[in-house]
Amino acid sequence: MARFFVGVADRLSDLVLVERTVNGRPGLVAEDAGTTVAVYAFDIAGDRIRHVWGVLNPEKLRPWTA
Repeated sequence: MARFFVGVADRLSDLVLVERTVNGRPGLVAEDAGTTVAVYAFDIAGDRIRHVWGVLNPEKLRPWTA
């Protein structure tokens, strides 16, 4: 199992998380070597995250790469 995590860490060395508003909610955009690879939006109530929405589909991420 440790080898798996080491391999993942090596592949994500260029990963950058950027805070953005996503559909009117607080969110994060994950970029790997300048390419958007994921977008996350959070439903927050008080000081807790109640729900997380994630998009990984490259077709749906096209607007985020422009």
